[in-house]
Amino acid sequence: MKLHKVTVAAAAALVLSLTAAGCSSDGGGGGTSSDGKKITIGIKYDQPGIGLKTPDGKYTGFDVDVATYVAKELGHDAGDIEWKEAKSADRETLLERGDVDFIAASYSINPEREKKVDFAGPYLLAHQDVLIRADDDSIKKPEDLNNKKLCSVTGSTSAQNVKDKIAPKAQLQEYGGYSECLTGLENKVIDALTTDDSILAGYAAQPEFKGKFKLGGFKLSNENYGIGVQKGSDLKAQINTALEKMVKDGSWDAAVKKNFGPANYKNEPAPKIGVIVS
Repeated sequence: MKLHKVTVAAAAALVLSLTAAGCSSDGGGGGTSSDGKKITIGIKYDQPGIGLKTPDGKYTGFDVDVATYVAKELGHDAGDIEWKEAKSADRETLLERGDVDFIAASYSINPEREKKVDFAGPYLLAHQDVLIRADDDSIKKPEDLNNKKLCSVTGSTSAQNVKDKIAPKAQLQEYGGYSECLTGLENKVIDALTTDDSILAGYAAQPEFKGKFKLGGFKLSNENYGIGVQKGSDLKAQINTALEKMVKDGSWDAAVKKNFGPANYKNEPAPKIGVIVS
């Protein structure tokens, strides 16, 4: 794996005026009490362990915990947060239109996305993998995905990465959400679901799917999760400060254990802010 340093804008000052991004006037570093101003955060709604809206209207997952911690450091209590669904294909648009203040939604940092938005972080290093049916012995290595029906979600780069670099004869199936891919996998309409191992582990660990699926164990890529903000936003530096504090005070490790522990997910250590593993 190669490491390269990403230029991280230095925080201009701790005292900043309120911006359209919805941060408090303390610059986000002190975790002060909320002034009652709402903050809108984009997350996934259908990724167990990462970002999930439960039937009773609650929000759970690692990204939710990270976003809640960051919001607190920006001066917002949990009650100030308005959660908004950020599907893969919609994330850049949501930021560009100002529909959200920031996005924490298994949002991998890559050069194409960096042309449109800025990223704080990274805050998690995941790896692309595949989820297959537990009784399927036909996919033992990445090349076995040739001539298989491979599913991912619209707007995600995962399936295209496999087709371009590993299994050019794979038949891509793009659905609107991972839950749809999972249903197709369960019903044998598709043969494999590909995305980040952290997301797949979350699905495989759900009680209703116990024993039905397994991870391929292929580290097909490195996915550096970042928090997306509008291009040029002062929030980037403030969020980076919050993420560093989250790692230092142990809250990051606690969130990993809480959300991924039940799936026995072998996570990478907390990444260094501004350092991308390629």
